[in-house]
Amino acid sequence: MTSPTDRLAGFAATTRHADLPDSARAVLRLSLLDVAAVAIAGRNEPVARITRDTALAEAGVPRASLAGHATRLPPRAAALVNGTTAHALDYDDTHFAHIGHPSAAVIPAALALAEDRGTGWAEFEAAALIGVEASIRVGLWLGRAHYQHGFHQTGTAGAFGAALAAARIVGLSQDQCAMTLGLVAARASGLKAQFGTMAKPLAAGIAAANGVEAALLVERGFVANPHALEAAQGFGPTHAGVADATAFDGLGQDWLFEGVSHKFHACCHGLHACLEAARSLGAVDADSIAAIAVATHPRWLSVCNQPAPTTGLGAKFSYATVLPMHLLGFDTADLGSYTDALCADPGLRALRDRVSVTADDTLPETAARLRVDLSGGEALEATHDLAAPMPLDARQARVRAKATALLGDGPAGRLWDLAGGADCVTGFARALREA
Repeated sequence: MTSPTDRLAGFAATTRHADLPDSARAVLRLSLLDVAAVAIAGRNEPVARITRDTALAEAGVPRASLAGHATRLPPRAAALVNGTTAHALDYDDTHFAHIGHPSAAVIPAALALAEDRGTGWAEFEAAALIGVEASIRVGLWLGRAHYQHGFHQTGTAGAFGAALAAARIVGLSQDQCAMTLGLVAARASGLKAQFGTMAKPLAAGIAAANGVEAALLVERGFVANPHALEAAQGFGPTHAGVADATAFDGLGQDWLFEGVSHKFHACCHGLHACLEAARSLGAVDADSIAAIAVATHPRWLSVCNQPAPTTGLGAKFSYATVLPMHLLGFDTADLGSYTDALCADPGLRALRDRVSVTADDTLPETAARLRVDLSGGEALEATHDLAAPMPLDARQARVRAKATALLGDGPAGRLWDLAGGADCVTGFARALREA
């Protein structure tokens, strides 16, 4: 049976741009705009600033752009900074099949090398799509046990995706792609113990940088065990991987990346299904609400169910806060809405006390069920599943609106045009740098 490494290496080396379905390319365009917008918006976050300043202190040959900063850096350093910055706000896309953030780990690696090498748009697009798809497939192969054991898939599976995107950009053969996977297996890392700290977004940056470094070393003849992903004492066996061979079914024909979920609320992704359910109810008079009941998958109770947070950060992990926010008219998509003062708002606190959250293991991790009881006896109910397909035009409208809110109409519009291949890779990188 063909090994995971052989299948992934063949996928990376032989997939043609003509093989990419329009539907996958359309979703990638959304993620290019999305990851650029959240990186530019997050460039002044402490983790972004510290990582950038550290890389700038080392300097190097200026070949690749940084989000929202005039100075350029070598590709590996640029991938580290941009990957970290893209995940700094935790507002980037998520794929729930393995619970990872593929774009923040892969796109910075592909973009840094493509800008450095003068890669054409079509080849950059192919590399980025191959990388994000590979990260999801590796994440599925590792399985939920890998994640539950404490490993952060953005940093682990993401590194393998970044490595294949980088390998594709520099033109490695199928055997060299396998060698790159084997080498990055010794570097892939990320722990859930770091959630809530600066080290969580750094995992995306490390994945991007490791992918770039592995490809560049192999390009120069570096030799590693090319099957270190699945070999005895390799990455999978030593990192609680379940080695699910079905993870690679349809590779190259079925693009799982199309199911990536973009964030439309500036809070934990576990809260988005209930917010989308509330959004579907339309306007509700907050004064008439007697009770709000949320049913969610059990895994979210330990992630985003803070009952009475006192800080803006805590509010981003609280069903009891974000639902009253929405019902009271606060913009849950606005980063500025989540403040300490919000948590002390009397109206919000009164409504927060009427929220109850229960676990329902019959619901998928992507879904939530909402019931709003009104004082007159009427009950409003809605269920939403983030995995349910959203029409592309609606999805596009919301991603573009998010980017506009974060960057302004001009920069967001220019990035959107460039993300469709209207110019070239260097044009997109320049816009990222100058926004």
